[in-house]
Amino acid sequence: RLVPGQEQEGAKFSDYFEHDEPLKNVPSHRALAILRGRNEGILSFSIVTGDVTDKLTPSPCEAMIAGHFNLKNEGRPADRWLHEVVRWTWRIKLLTHLETELMTNVREAAEEEAIKVFGQNLKDLILAAPAGAKATIGLDPGLRTGVKVAVVDATGKVIDHDTIYPTPPQKRLADSAKIITALILKHNVELISIGNGTGSRETDKFVGDMIKSNPALKKVQKIMVNEAGASIYSASELAAKEFPNLDVTIRGAVSIARRLQDPLAELVKIEPKSIGVGQYQHDVNQSQLARALNATVEDCVNSVGVDLNMASVPLLTRVSGLNTTIANNIVNYRDEHGAFA
Repeated sequence: RLVPGQEQEGAKFSDYFEHDEPLKNVPSHRALAILRGRNEGILSFSIVTGDVTDKLTPSPCEAMIAGHFNLKNEGRPADRWLHEVVRWTWRIKLLTHLETELMTNVREAAEEEAIKVFGQNLKDLILAAPAGAKATIGLDPGLRTGVKVAVVDATGKVIDHDTIYPTPPQKRLADSAKIITALILKHNVELISIGNGTGSRETDKFVGDMIKSNPALKKVQKIMVNEAGASIYSASELAAKEFPNLDVTIRGAVSIARRLQDPLAELVKIEPKSIGVGQYQHDVNQSQLARALNATVEDCVNSVGVDLNMASVPLLTRVSGLNTTIANNIVNYRDEHGAFA
């Protein structure tokens, strides 16, 4: 039920303002939504037995308690007092404890299901088919700040970058098309990876129109990718070490380009929880979520395998038996002596 006076603040929970449902039928996402509403002070909930609309008839649980102790109302002087004891036993003692226990079970089951769904979604994302070793332009869409552009070669190395303004309010379509076309022709780009964030629809339309209007670009393909976690990665210590001379915003565009080339190799650099492919991830047990998602990433890496001559340190550390020190040693040896035979 809605907490009085919270109508405006709790608009997003309006489905639960007058909600009744058997406890056994509550799905995990609904249970987590109700619990979040309660935690934010918008909703209150209680477990009700018997007819909700009948306030006079005793709860059937009271009859169960009386039956257990063989208590009956036979008109004896103490029977009314015993009836009151049974009522208080249920309402004050048993009901509160039972409600706490049942809701704990519901919450734990809902969290377990949410973590399971999160893990499956993460697996589907990082095991998505890679586009392969092709020169790619990554576009990190934006409106006021423009669209960040990064060009990576077939191995994922950054070879160029820029900023264009094809979206409102600037809407410099001709200039933006000229810049992208020049980059495509200069670096033999085959793919354009567009992040699905703010301004993605406008950016996607701009790229589509540009390709259609220029016969020289007929072999170029544009693909929308999930950019979740790109901003987290771009501001991370790992990204700063990998691209010390690149602006944070350009690093995000690099990540968007690379995750089209090889989703697994790029997404392992990001904290799994930051990828954001599950519901109510901040409401579930964080340690259990972290363990489950890290296990999912490791399972994916070990089921697919890695290319020792191309794998990054973050990817190698996900291989069973390898730690950060060994992974760094492998990469340093490769950089010094060349590819492994």
